[in-house]
Formats: sequence, C-alpha cells, structure tokens
Amino acid sequence: MNIESAKMNKYKKLFLLLIFVSRIFPLLAQVIPERPVPPRLVNDFANILSADEVNRLENKLVVFNDSTSTQIAIIIVKSLNGYDKNDLAQRIGEKWGVGRKGKNNGVVILVKPKYGQEKGDACIQTGYGLEGVLPDITCKRIVDNEMIPAFRDNNYYKGLDKGISTIISITKGEYTADQYNKRTNPNPYGMLVPIIILFVVIFLIRSSRGGTHSVGKHLPFWTALWLLGSMGSGGGRGNWGNFSSGGGSFGGGGGFGGFGGGSFGGGGAGGSW
Repeated sequence: MNIESAKMNKYKKLFLLLIFVSRIFPLLAQVIPERPVPPRLVNDFANILSADEVNRLENKLVVFNDSTSTQIAIIIVKSLNGYDKNDLAQRIGEKWGVGRKGKNNGVVILVKPKYGQEKGDACIQTGYGLEGVLPDITCKRIVDNEMIPAFRDNNYYKGLDKGISTIISITKGEYTADQYNKRTNPNPYGMLVPIIILFVVIFLIRSSRGGTHSVGKHLPFWTALWLLGSMGSGGGRGNWGNFSSGGGSFGGGGGFGGFGGGSFGGGGAGGSW
C-alpha cells in the first residue's frame, strides 16, 4: 500500500510539473513580440509616438528599404522583461527575419522608454551583413550622440529620426563609420599644437629687443588669424565638412512588403539614460 501510494504521489508531482511547464512556456514565448501583421517597420508597443510621427518614420524606412534592400526596424517596448536590451533586440531581429535572406542586411533599433525612476534603454543590433559597415563602436556612438540626448528631453521621435538618418548615411556610403567615429570623438589634443605655437610666438615677440618692430607688431594678428583658421578646418572639434545627412525629405513610398529572413549574430551596442 505504501509503495502504491508513493508511486501515485510521484505521478501526481510529474503531472503537476507538466502542467506548470505547459503554462509557463507560452508566457516565455510572449516576451518576444510577434512579427507584426500586416508587416511594418515602426512598431510602437509603448504608444509613445503620435500617429503622424509613426507614419513619417515608417515612410522614411520604407523608401530606404525599397531603394537599398536594407531594412531598419524600430521596436519600442514598455519593458525588457528581464532580458538584456542587446539580447532582446537580437532575438527580435532573428525571430522576425529583419533584412534580406543571404544579405543579412537588417538593423533593429530597440527602445525601452524611461518611466519614473526606471532607466531608459536603447540599442542598435545589426545583421551579419552589416557588422562591418556598422561596427559595435559606431552603433554605441549613434545611440549615445544622436538618440539619447533627445530621449532625455522626452522627444523620442527626434532621437529615432536622427538615429536612422545617421544609419542611412553610413550604409549608403555618404560617409564611413570611421569618419563618423572620428567626428563624434574628436582628438582632445587637436588644439594643443596651435596653442603652444601661439604662446611661443607671443613669447618671442615680448622677448625681442630691436629688429623690425613693424613685423613683430603685426605677428599677433596673423597668428590669431591662422589659429582661428585651423580651428575651423578641423584642428579641434571641427565640423562635418561635406558630410550629408540621411535625414532629407523622402517622397511617398508604397507599403512595406515584409521582412526578408535576415539573420543576426550579436553585432551592435546600446546605452541607457
């Protein structure tokens, strides 16, 4: 009797375990959003964008997809549900198949807005085919320099628009990731040489005894003029020169035809605020 009772208890526990597993697995699967039907590139599950903002971003990304085959998907979620942001973005990109099959040229921009005392999170994940074009350090700087400053002001549309504009410019070859990295991380010693030269010239002028004073009298002016010129031509922070922005106006495109089955390998990076 005791043996039979022990067996019954064992089967009962196994049965309860199977019920628990059958209930918990669907819940885990729901953590990663399902691919949208009908397909779209801008997916605001947190409802932080207006309908007009969604349409403008969608139109911009659809036209870019149609002209280059590169797919950029924006996913905004209320919670990361315990996932690391980069891991969740990669899983979404893989599950949805963002990018073209074979080319693997998809990009996933994942944003979790800041709520109260909770930090906000954002990241960019790239498909296999774009890891060389958009390396991790570039994804990180796009998030930190283009997106998060606007997100801090609660302007999610502006941050997303600037982020995708930069990605579009780099992937279209308007400028390279290296050029972008240099411009967003200027050499802190870039102004050191001109400043040293200026001080040396001033010292020589003040130390001079005799000679042609008219030349020495005009040296500070020409030195200052040269110094200003070097600052404007990239000696310090510089400017973007002939770099063009991918944020120009786009004509109306057709609807998004759907994701193409791209694959992701973990390339990308993000930040928090």
